[in-house]
Amino acid sequence: MKIVVAPDSFKESLSAPEAAAAISEGIRRVFPDAEIEQIPLADGGEGTAQTLVEATGGSTRSAIVTDPLGEKVVAQYGLLGDGNTAVVEMAAASGLGLVPLTQRNPMRTTSHGTGELVAVALDQGVEEVVIGVGGSATVDGGVGMVEALGVKPLDENGGRVARGGSNLSRIASFDTSGLNPRVGACKITVACDVDNPLCGDNGAARVYGPQKGATQATAEALDAALAHLSEVIERQTGIVVKDMPGAGAAGGIGASVVAFLGGTLCSGAEVVLRAVEFGKRVADADLIVTGEGRLDGQTASGKPPAAVGKIGKQLGIPVIAIAGTLGTGYESLFEMGLNAATAGALGPVDEREAMSNARELITAAAERAMRFVKTGTLLERQDTV
Repeated sequence: MKIVVAPDSFKESLSAPEAAAAISEGIRRVFPDAEIEQIPLADGGEGTAQTLVEATGGSTRSAIVTDPLGEKVVAQYGLLGDGNTAVVEMAAASGLGLVPLTQRNPMRTTSHGTGELVAVALDQGVEEVVIGVGGSATVDGGVGMVEALGVKPLDENGGRVARGGSNLSRIASFDTSGLNPRVGACKITVACDVDNPLCGDNGAARVYGPQKGATQATAEALDAALAHLSEVIERQTGIVVKDMPGAGAAGGIGASVVAFLGGTLCSGAEVVLRAVEFGKRVADADLIVTGEGRLDGQTASGKPPAAVGKIGKQLGIPVIAIAGTLGTGYESLFEMGLNAATAGALGPVDEREAMSNARELITAAAERAMRFVKTGTLLERQDTV
């Protein structure tokens, strides 16, 4: 029996490789002789670079770049095994984790460091750069990032506009004459972990601004600023980014990547699945076990368990999901390819306690799931007698 274990990370508790190891331990308690292949996944958020580096036999590099508050920070990026693809994570250069809780303010923070990290990767002569955009501290429409690559935001008098979300409304045009020449020779892909548009009720500022330190008032101001930015971009380039799915990821970085770098927006999970040749590696599997911290209706919007479910359905392979918790709407995933789902937390459990014991809980959940699988196998045998 071959079982592929392919979870995303369980945020703030288990990395994807740790989750895969915990699930595998639970499986072996029931099927000790099973052939288990672990394929940790990611969706464009934290851990994407490391996941792809390990999957392809690549390497990790580092560079000194600008953090969200304008200070210097050492950030890592991945060079994949083919030597032609670099993976840059916003979390490494422009991440929320780099900003102290008391200083989180998307009116001020910048994505400039992410652009610097892309520039370093371009200097390696790569043919493609994948930008994982989860975990950012910014709502600057990606202007800081493209500025680091030579695109100058200008005000109505032709002066340089300062960095940060609070200054987006001052931009009247962009000078692209200094764009890094390596950009044109490189494919740039944004691995989105969400499909939100740039502006509006489901846009970057209103939905994700508060978790980055925005008050309701500043979130509204940022939404208006992003709407202004979209108008400037459309007027100058002819590209409509306001309602583009995924343009709202990471504070709107997708909008600037598409408009100024000729990049494309893709589901982060699908980018990772292609890179690790997931379909090929699971083709002979009898069962796939996936998972993430919280399985709910939002999982269907391109998260790894949903993407894995689709592939399992296409190949006729049953897929089980192991989650930290099951939230509202997780049942919709059954139509997408999941066959069953269970959670580590059973009954009322303190969230901090559950997270601190995540490995044990996930291992136990995997064991429970496998006992159901074994029961089904036994019933099938009885039917053939």
